[in-house]
Amino acid sequence: MKNRFWIGFWRLADPKISLTSVASVTIGASVAFHHPAFSWLWLVVILLGLFAIEVAKNAWGDVFDFDSGTDQAVAEEDRTDFSGGKRVMVDGLLSRRQTWGMAIWFTLFGLIAGAAIVFLREPMAFWIGMLGFVLGWSYHGPPLRFAYRGLGELDVVICYGPLIALSTYLVLTHSLSWDVFWLSIPLGLIIAGFLWVNEFPDYLADRAHGKRNLVVRLGRHRASRVLPLIYLAAFAILAALPLVGLPRSIWLGGLAAIPAAFVCHHVWYAPETFYRNHPVQPAALIAFLVYPAGVGCGILMGA
Repeated sequence: MKNRFWIGFWRLADPKISLTSVASVTIGASVAFHHPAFSWLWLVVILLGLFAIEVAKNAWGDVFDFDSGTDQAVAEEDRTDFSGGKRVMVDGLLSRRQTWGMAIWFTLFGLIAGAAIVFLREPMAFWIGMLGFVLGWSYHGPPLRFAYRGLGELDVVICYGPLIALSTYLVLTHSLSWDVFWLSIPLGLIIAGFLWVNEFPDYLADRAHGKRNLVVRLGRHRASRVLPLIYLAAFAILAALPLVGLPRSIWLGGLAAIPAAFVCHHVWYAPETFYRNHPVQPAALIAFLVYPAGVGCGILMGA
């Protein structure tokens, strides 16, 4: 029983998914690094708070997807480490009560970290934090249920693009930055590309149970043609950013185009089976990690 519990906890804590938050924090922190108010302590608080909310989000999302029937309907051959939900209830690792308990306790921890930021560091962070929490809940949760209405991808672009990056910069510098905003838009698109790829294995289950994300709405073939456009938009914005005063060294983030091209190639030619034969989903994850690493290095080099 204890082993099952900790395996379930590990799935909900899933470091590879929590890296989405870290990627966005990296953008805000890189631009803020040379600011006199920069604080390593508050950067750690931000990371801990976001990690807690990620675990909570994974937990309540697993309950909602279980209740809709989507997770149970994913065929064995379509299961991957990156899609199909955390399956802590489907696989009998955690009970509903335990899963909700994880959601509640980690939400409280995240809110405590947020309260510390608001009362001890930056009061204006309250508004961005509340918007982020509402969008995070609404990805799966009622009444908005964005993931079921074809709005989940936009939710991801906003949250993991400008919202987290700007809130990080705000907490670290007590101000906002257009540089952070523009740098975070390509990141949001690249992370949306990661989500897009992860929706293909769940296509049949999602379609059968009313989870009308954009891949379901478009169908896998048409969705495979849209994926390159998502990445192209991200890298086109990155290429144009020196026009608004950012250093050309941020083009190091363009190295993410290499794994992105690999992803697009395999999704384009085998939209129904790519995830069974090629490491496409890990490559999509690498793309969104390379972008903030390259851009962050570029910002520090150009400062």
